[in-house]
Amino acid sequence: MRERVRARMMCTWTQAPRAHPKGSDAMKAYVFPTDSDWAAFLRANPEFDEVNFWLPSAVTFKALQVGDRFVYRSKSAVGGRLIGGGLYEGHVRMRVSDAWRFYGEANGCATRDDMLRSINHYRARNGQPPEADPQIGCILIRDSFFVPQELEVPVPPSYQASAVRGRGYDPQHEDWSYLEAAFVQLLVGARVPDLRPDADVAAYIEGPTRGLPRLMAPRLGQKGFKSLVLSSYHGQCAITGARITPTLEAAHIRPVAAEGQHRVDNGLLLRSDVHLLFDAGYLGVDERHRLHVSKRLQAEFGNGEEFYSKAGQPIAVPDRNVDRPNREAVQWHMDTVFLAS
Repeated sequence: MRERVRARMMCTWTQAPRAHPKGSDAMKAYVFPTDSDWAAFLRANPEFDEVNFWLPSAVTFKALQVGDRFVYRSKSAVGGRLIGGGLYEGHVRMRVSDAWRFYGEANGCATRDDMLRSINHYRARNGQPPEADPQIGCILIRDSFFVPQELEVPVPPSYQASAVRGRGYDPQHEDWSYLEAAFVQLLVGARVPDLRPDADVAAYIEGPTRGLPRLMAPRLGQKGFKSLVLSSYHGQCAITGARITPTLEAAHIRPVAAEGQHRVDNGLLLRSDVHLLFDAGYLGVDERHRLHVSKRLQAEFGNGEEFYSKAGQPIAVPDRNVDRPNREAVQWHMDTVFLAS
């Protein structure tokens, strides 16, 4: 498994088109300065392959697309060195409590208190007051890996050590070829643990006959899926409007066991009891995002008015069209799971 995962990641990086035109479809990479304690903790715990690269403030990060490469840079040496990396899943803003609920020690800390102390340390350096549960920026990374210290790689030649937020690269950049080779070198030296059986990585598939290869983004990891669904639905149950975060769950419209994927458009944020009813077929959503309620809910349990009053009405959906419930997924659920009369 280790060799297969490493080989696939190397293959998908090196197949990147060298002369790809600039634009959203071009593979990109980002080299980011990395907290030493965060890196040391995760380097010592390689089983955490899906991690939260947190930022102490709730700043945005829009430099990458899902499946692009995120490269860790140490702060210890002059100019820093490349020490590992992974695949970018997305960026969300979360409270520390939610980040710990989703990622736990994969936040790069042994305890939530350790994480909070580290965050408030950085906030103090930036003139921000400490908070008991601050909102932070979360760069979500999957297939994360580190190399032993003796196998670290120098940063790209043009990289400026003063770049506090790091810098991005695309195939047009003069250092792209260097970064390609460096990433492969890191993968060769990485102690890649056994990953999940369903682990996916980005893959290049052929586009039009006269076109260049295009990137097919990987599905998300489970932690990334939950985090991004919570963010996309603004922490609100899509059906009831409930906002009590500990009761909310990221539901798959089409389950992974039935060939569904960890994708935001295959997800709904639902209150835990609503999640159970959806999975059991008492509730459904059609391709126009309208709620359907099975008559069997009343017949079998003698209640359900909370849902019958909403039947036929649109549910709450994410702001971005690309994140809204996928037509094929909801049709599968209505045809296969929903308990029609």
